[in-house]
Amino acid sequence: MWKYDPFQQPISGLDSNASQGYQPNRTKRVLPEVEPGYLRPLLPSRAPDSGEPWADVMADIERVIMPGVTHWHSPQFHAYFPTANSYPALLADMLCGAIGCIGFTWISSPACTELEVVMMDWLGQLLGLPKEFLAASGGTGGGVIQGTASEATLVAMLSARSRITKTLEASLPDYDPAIVTKLVCYSSDQAHSSVERASLLAGVKMRKVISDDNFSLRGPALRRAIQEDKQKGLIPFFVVGTIGATPACSFDNLREIGEVAQEFGMWHHVDAAYAGSALVCEEYRYLMDGVELAESFNFNPHKWLLVNFDCSAMWIKNAHDVVDAFNVDPLYLRHDRQGQQPDYRHWQIPLGRRFRSLKLWFIALAHEFESLVREDSRFEIFFPVTLGLVCFRLKNESNDVNDSLLKSINAGGVIHMVPSKAKDTFFLRFAVCSRFTEQADIVKAWQEVKKATEKILTKN
Repeated sequence: MWKYDPFQQPISGLDSNASQGYQPNRTKRVLPEVEPGYLRPLLPSRAPDSGEPWADVMADIERVIMPGVTHWHSPQFHAYFPTANSYPALLADMLCGAIGCIGFTWISSPACTELEVVMMDWLGQLLGLPKEFLAASGGTGGGVIQGTASEATLVAMLSARSRITKTLEASLPDYDPAIVTKLVCYSSDQAHSSVERASLLAGVKMRKVISDDNFSLRGPALRRAIQEDKQKGLIPFFVVGTIGATPACSFDNLREIGEVAQEFGMWHHVDAAYAGSALVCEEYRYLMDGVELAESFNFNPHKWLLVNFDCSAMWIKNAHDVVDAFNVDPLYLRHDRQGQQPDYRHWQIPLGRRFRSLKLWFIALAHEFESLVREDSRFEIFFPVTLGLVCFRLKNESNDVNDSLLKSINAGGVIHMVPSKAKDTFFLRFAVCSRFTEQADIVKAWQEVKKATEKILTKN
């Protein structure tokens, strides 16, 4: 049986190498060298009238597709944040496709719904989430698999918007639906751009609160921003607290944010897209201190937990808030068992959904790189290394020089990184992304950084 993997040499599943496991192919260039529009000339101008043999299809994969692939699972990929991958998860996706159900209600596929309920409880227990978030507690809480953390943030925001508008409608004799334009959501200035995007889609105002010297959103700063907006006649209703923010992997103070949110009757959503996976380790649970004050929580198993994209886990303390916001109940979607198990179509943006729970069923390397950076007096660590991200830059050099350094590193094609900026300071992000990354890959990456540094500093 032949197994194809773009990052590894194809081997027979029956030969002697199989028992040794796969070894990643470290010779491939991480970042493709193609130019925009490269693919169209490689394909016919019209769709073929008949199919092709499998061998020809795979040959075209090598000829057309692979030259344009950025190898996210290469041991030399250190950009963005990781995306996970494992054979059990891939097999689960194959089963999902083969079963082919669209589990939007319990009756549309009972196993699809019920396995998700159980898996989300298992995963929540693994993280140490408060029991109020779990369906097994017998309360109103529960978990749901979204496609991405961006979807989870939007679902939480729309649910919070629905709740506050219904409250206002019931309490204001002269209620005007246009009051939605006065709603304000909040986040740190370090929060992911998806929060701002969610505010655009929800049609509400967005305020980014300046973080402290540790790039953390703190309660006093949030309270001041809320009070200022209330004096302007605005209505604060939603706040996002982030643990493991994208720019520098910083952590908001969830307890302080939660206390302020409760003080003003706001929905507190916790975005732990990257760092949430670390909570399976008890020594990192301190990072979510105060999570019991939140109303929803989300993280991406498809980043660290060997579950391939897409699988974003979201928990809500009171599922009725989400169902009330998304409930459209035509006759053809009703069934006589409603209310006994979740109908997940009410917990998400789309109607249809895949059998993603099958994928759930079925940090030291970053500090190695950090030590290499610290040994070189030309560099500085920009932000403390907590999990798998190292933020660093050339010391006493301008943003432009550091930008040139990054471009030179990526142009080499051996490793790939991306930049970020905080408080007007440009820095490089080195993320440990591949499960195949070893100490030798870390050393190799640092050699590439040093080589590019010599070139840039000599030029300047």
